[in-house]
Amino acid sequence: MNRSVQDLDGQGACGGLLIVSQFTLAADVSGGNRPSFTGAAPPDEGRRLYDYFVARARALHPLVATGQFAADMQVHLVNDGPVTIPLHVVAGG
Repeated sequence: MNRSVQDLDGQGACGGLLIVSQFTLAADVSGGNRPSFTGAAPPDEGRRLYDYFVARARALHPLVATGQFAADMQVHLVNDGPVTIPLHVVAGG
């Protein structure tokens, strides 16, 4: 658990990145029960940011898989280890 995913490369370990876009992270629920997406970037800007993020990840790490931008995807995974830490990147935050 003390190693980064980059430390696993070449050691027979399965150290890769899965990048999946998730627009719902921009939802504002402060106004009640119905989420608002007015603060979300337009789809073209979201795609540009997603593509940039994927390109940067691929420049730094050899094993990067992606989802399809703006698609309805079901992601299933099996954890191989004692800990899973989800990372949420907030633009402008």
